[in-house]
Amino acid sequence: MGRGKLRIYLGAAPGVGKTYAMLSEAHRRMERGTDCVVAFVEHHNRPRTEVMLHGLEQVSRKQLEYRGSVFSEMDVDAVLLRAPAVALVDELAHTNVPGSRNAKRWQDVEELLTAGIDVVSTVNIQHLESLGDVVELITGVRQRETVPDEVVRRADQIELVDMSPQALRRRMAHGNIYKSDKVDAALSNYFRPGNLTALRELALLWVADRVDEYLTEYRSEHRVSKIWGSRERIVVGLTGGPEGRTLIRRAARLAEKGAGGEVMAVYIARSDGLTSASPKELAVQRTLAEDLGGTFHHVVGDDIPVALLDFARGVNATQIVLGSSRRKTWQYVFGPGVGATVARESGPDLDVHIVTHDEVAKGRGLPVARGARLGRSRIIWGWLIGVGGPVVLALLLNTIDLGLANDMLLFLTVTVAAALLGGLFPALASAAFGSLLLNYYYTPPLHRLTIADPKNIVAIAIFVGVAVSVASVVDLAARRTHQAARLRAESEILSFLAGSVLRGETSLEALLERVRETFGMESVALLERAGDVDPWTCAGSVGPQAPTRPEDADVDMPVGDHMALALSGRVLPASDRRVLAAFAAQAAVVLDRQRLQHEADQAKELAEGNRIRTALLAAVSHDLRTPLAAIKAAVSSLRSDDVAWSEEDQAELLEAIEEGADRLDHLVGNLLDMSRLQTGTVTPLIREIDLDEVVPMALGGVPEGSTELDIPETLPMVAVDPGLLERAVANLVENAVKYSPADEPVLVSASAMADRVEVRVVDRGPGVPDEAKDRIFAPFQRYGDAPRGAGVGLGLAVARGFAEAMGGTLNAEDTPGGGLTMVLTVRAVDNRRVLATATAERQAS
Repeated sequence: MGRGKLRIYLGAAPGVGKTYAMLSEAHRRMERGTDCVVAFVEHHNRPRTEVMLHGLEQVSRKQLEYRGSVFSEMDVDAVLLRAPAVALVDELAHTNVPGSRNAKRWQDVEELLTAGIDVVSTVNIQHLESLGDVVELITGVRQRETVPDEVVRRADQIELVDMSPQALRRRMAHGNIYKSDKVDAALSNYFRPGNLTALRELALLWVADRVDEYLTEYRSEHRVSKIWGSRERIVVGLTGGPEGRTLIRRAARLAEKGAGGEVMAVYIARSDGLTSASPKELAVQRTLAEDLGGTFHHVVGDDIPVALLDFARGVNATQIVLGSSRRKTWQYVFGPGVGATVARESGPDLDVHIVTHDEVAKGRGLPVARGARLGRSRIIWGWLIGVGGPVVLALLLNTIDLGLANDMLLFLTVTVAAALLGGLFPALASAAFGSLLLNYYYTPPLHRLTIADPKNIVAIAIFVGVAVSVASVVDLAARRTHQAARLRAESEILSFLAGSVLRGETSLEALLERVRETFGMESVALLERAGDVDPWTCAGSVGPQAPTRPEDADVDMPVGDHMALALSGRVLPASDRRVLAAFAAQAAVVLDRQRLQHEADQAKELAEGNRIRTALLAAVSHDLRTPLAAIKAAVSSLRSDDVAWSEEDQAELLEAIEEGADRLDHLVGNLLDMSRLQTGTVTPLIREIDLDEVVPMALGGVPEGSTELDIPETLPMVAVDPGLLERAVANLVENAVKYSPADEPVLVSASAMADRVEVRVVDRGPGVPDEAKDRIFAPFQRYGDAPRGAGVGLGLAVARGFAEAMGGTLNAEDTPGGGLTMVLTVRAVDNRRVLATATAERQAS
């Protein structure tokens, strides 16, 4: 009997309908006469799923006792004994109770498949082992039940059960997934729209990659060479010329017009390496392609059209983008060109786009580092070997008779050595001088510049030709190597420079230090002046005794009319000034950005200070005056001799005075806290503490019965300033009680998520629109039609300021069913470290 087939329903999250889809498939198979049983399906008390179990045969489960409780697991032996054609096994990643046949349910499924039973199962994307870290980063929850990716990948069929986050949250709110007492917590934690969207993307991408693997495998097995346009893949053929940027941008626009379009830029290099593009330009084009969401590929091939078409068909491309030829008209006598050849050989399955550009018919010359030299010392040695080497060799050969053929090979060796050291011209001089010495000393008639034997004429001519050819090739190779190394270094420098400056990672001093190190200078300074006759000032410098004027520097690079980069240490060759100009331009940009940022920060501080002062005056003029007026009126009434106040009246007036004083104390406290935050004088004293030691104390300022507290004892300790945390929670609770209906107590709960602890203050008030959720944390803000006497609007601002001072966060979310939830997040303490510290302290004591 062969191995059974595995079908998996994959979902992004619980509740999307995987089990329901699996049961629907079972009913369809039973209608076709297939022997199908339920090996293990958990309906989780969902009515619609439970109904789908009706009419299906269910194999009895095995009951296992563990730690005083009884658990039910799939009975693998019973299923094997029943031997159905198809078995339904829910929750593939489930961990079996200790004492079961296998540790994991997917291992149970493997036994059924080995026995020839087809299995239909379900799994969520978060249970895939390779995605554990990603899911934990998204949701804050570590999945302990996982299944190896290879188990799912080996499935014969994988079907995605998809549902939008909004629809899934509606199902949750209607009670179709969890019980009503768990809905609010689920919607506020794991089932947040952002979490669900990220998990859905993971599921879609994972399935898309699996489908792509299926397609590639099928094309390989069936030897399908034709291109299937299941997805727009656009290949851009690059030559290394400046037109490549235009081609990449055009291809990106073409890809945007089709869903899921992909751009692949490819450069075909010849295998001999003698004809190559500018590394600098290719680096720029690589960066551009990657910035536009594409990929860059470097392929070696002597026949460029064939290599390009092979690459396109290998990646299942649908379109090729090429530039119009840069060759001049007379060059077409050598052939039709790459573009025409590719278009002719592409066939009906590949569309070829020929794009015009500014470099059309301007020649095929590529940008190279002109003026590249081999170095003065090498050239001198080349001339010494080229001129002196033949003389020394002739003197040696006069004492030894090796024959004309060997003499010519030795002279050719000297010519090659001159080419390796000094380049073309010393080698040509060596070839010419060596041919004269060969003629004078070693070809009859000797000691005369004539040749009697015609064969010797041919030999010397061949010698000269070979010497010139070898010298040319060696010189070209040496210069190309030098140019390639130089251009590679320049491209790396410019790439690093541009990337760091664009990301804002480089300060002016760091950039100048980079210039000094790159060019081996002693000091570098960026100089500027206001006008043509004004003195120079130093905007930034590195190194000792930096030049104060461009005239005092060994090298100066102007930047505009009134700025210059001055370097001291040595004189740079002209070939280095190109890179230096790029550094100078970037230095000016960095300086301007730093000044603009400084001005923006100053303007922001001034504007914030003015706004705070204006709001403070408004608050003092009204909100502080109200409780003062109430206190004064009550005191005046008590002091009045015209009215005889009863004890009850006096108690009521005294209570009004006390309430007014408390309000004043609260308002002044918030004003002082905000001033401390604004001036940056809040210094939290962080220590490790349990939440249940702080949060209950923060509820003392609200009416009794207006709050509910839910702080689990199993929460880890938190690293906070207890005073700041208490004040922040008190402000949040006071704000929630103020807006929540009287019959709806405010819920204060806490939960642990990954390496943090969340304190949630949940009210059932009117809530806040999304566009106003950040604005309510600004100082002196009161949302909606709150009365002026309700406070100066500093409570939430102070709470967020204290939270951030402790390294935490404070954000507002919608309460499921209506209302607002304040989420205060603080850093959790590793319980293992706390336990180890406590143990060490006990041992020390």
